[in-house]
Amino acid sequence: PRAAGSWALSNLAPRILQEDFAPGFFIKHFLKDMRIAVESAETMGLNLPGLKLAKQLYEKLTASGGENEGTQALFKLYQTQMGTSSSARHFPQRFSPNAKMI
Repeated sequence: PRAAGSWALSNLAPRILQEDFAPGFFIKHFLKDMRIAVESAETMGLNLPGLKLAKQLYEKLTASGGENEGTQALFKLYQTQMGTSSSARHFPQRFSPNAKMI
Protein backbone atom coordinates (compact mmCIF):
# COMPACT_ATOMS: atom_id res chain seq x y z
CA PRO A 1 0.00 0.00 0.00
CA ARG A 2 0.97 3.58 -0.47
CA ALA A 3 1.72 5.86 2.48
CA ALA A 4 -1.96 6.43 3.24
CA GLY A 5 -3.01 3.04 1.87
CA SER A 6 -4.61 0.16 3.65
CA TRP A 7 -3.53 -3.44 3.12
CA ALA A 8 -6.96 -4.68 4.18
CA LEU A 9 -8.77 -2.34 1.81
CA SER A 10 -6.41 -2.99 -1.10
CA ASN A 11 -6.54 -6.76 -0.70
CA LEU A 12 -9.94 -7.52 0.75
CA ALA A 13 -12.19 -4.99 -1.02
CA PRO A 14 -11.82 -6.79 -4.37
CA ARG A 15 -12.74 -10.06 -2.63
CA ILE A 16 -15.79 -8.43 -1.04
CA LEU A 17 -16.89 -7.18 -4.46
CA GLN A 18 -16.67 -10.75 -5.75
CA GLU A 19 -18.56 -11.93 -2.64
CA ASP A 20 -15.53 -14.06 -1.76
CA PHE A 21 -15.55 -14.53 1.99
CA ALA A 22 -13.18 -17.50 2.04
CA PRO A 23 -10.80 -17.16 4.96
CA GLY A 24 -7.34 -15.74 4.73
CA PHE A 25 -7.72 -15.43 8.48
CA PHE A 26 -10.67 -17.11 10.16
CA ILE A 27 -13.10 -15.01 12.18
CA LYS A 28 -12.94 -17.58 15.00
CA HIS A 29 -9.18 -17.03 15.34
CA PHE A 30 -9.53 -13.26 15.07
CA LEU A 31 -12.09 -13.36 17.89
CA LYS A 32 -9.71 -15.41 20.05
CA ASP A 33 -7.03 -12.77 19.55
CA MET A 34 -9.48 -9.95 20.31
CA ARG A 35 -10.60 -11.68 23.53
CA ILE A 36 -6.98 -11.89 24.65
CA ALA A 37 -6.45 -8.21 23.77
CA VAL A 38 -9.60 -7.11 25.64
CA GLU A 39 -8.64 -9.15 28.72
CA SER A 40 -5.09 -7.75 28.64
CA ALA A 41 -6.37 -4.18 28.25
CA GLU A 42 -8.73 -4.62 31.19
CA THR A 43 -5.87 -5.99 33.31
CA MET A 44 -3.88 -2.84 32.48
CA GLY A 45 -6.83 -0.56 33.18
CA LEU A 46 -7.17 0.48 29.52
CA ASN A 47 -10.52 1.22 27.94
CA LEU A 48 -10.47 0.31 24.24
CA PRO A 49 -14.00 0.96 22.96
CA GLY A 50 -13.05 0.43 19.29
CA LEU A 51 -11.66 -3.01 20.05
CA LYS A 52 -14.74 -3.90 22.10
CA LEU A 53 -17.02 -2.79 19.26
CA ALA A 54 -15.07 -4.79 16.67
CA LYS A 55 -15.26 -7.83 18.95
CA GLN A 56 -19.03 -7.41 19.31
CA LEU A 57 -19.49 -7.16 15.53
CA TYR A 58 -17.43 -10.28 14.87
CA GLU A 59 -19.33 -12.09 17.63
CA LYS A 60 -22.56 -11.27 15.76
CA LEU A 61 -21.09 -12.85 12.63
CA THR A 62 -20.07 -15.92 14.62
CA ALA A 63 -23.57 -16.22 16.10
CA SER A 64 -24.97 -16.30 12.57
CA GLY A 65 -22.60 -19.09 11.52
CA GLY A 66 -19.72 -17.04 10.11
CA GLU A 67 -16.90 -18.25 12.36
CA ASN A 68 -15.19 -20.09 9.49
CA GLU A 69 -15.27 -17.18 7.06
CA GLY A 70 -12.57 -14.61 6.46
CA THR A 71 -12.47 -11.36 8.39
CA GLN A 72 -13.73 -9.53 5.29
CA ALA A 73 -17.12 -11.18 5.95
CA LEU A 74 -17.75 -8.28 8.31
CA PHE A 75 -19.19 -6.68 5.19
CA LYS A 76 -22.06 -9.20 5.39
CA LEU A 77 -23.07 -7.70 8.72
CA TYR A 78 -23.04 -4.26 7.10
CA GLN A 79 -25.27 -5.58 4.31
CA THR A 80 -27.71 -7.06 6.81
CA GLN A 81 -27.91 -3.84 8.80
CA MET A 82 -28.35 -1.78 5.63
CA GLY A 83 -30.90 -4.18 4.17
CA THR A 84 -28.88 -4.81 1.00
CA SER A 85 -27.89 -8.04 -0.68
CA SER A 86 -25.28 -7.36 -3.36
CA SER A 87 -21.89 -6.05 -2.26
CA ALA A 88 -20.86 -4.83 -5.70
CA ARG A 89 -24.01 -2.79 -6.15
CA HIS A 90 -23.59 -0.87 -2.89
CA PHE A 91 -19.83 -0.65 -2.50
CA PRO A 92 -18.31 2.69 -3.55
CA GLN A 93 -17.08 2.65 -7.15
CA ARG A 94 -13.56 3.70 -6.16
CA PHE A 95 -13.11 0.25 -4.56
CA SER A 96 -13.98 -1.63 -7.72
CA PRO A 97 -11.46 -4.40 -8.53
CA ASN A 98 -10.59 -2.59 -11.78
CA ALA A 99 -10.11 0.83 -10.23
CA LYS A 100 -6.62 2.29 -10.20
CA MET A 101 -5.26 3.24 -6.80
CA ILE A 102 -4.34 6.92 -6.61
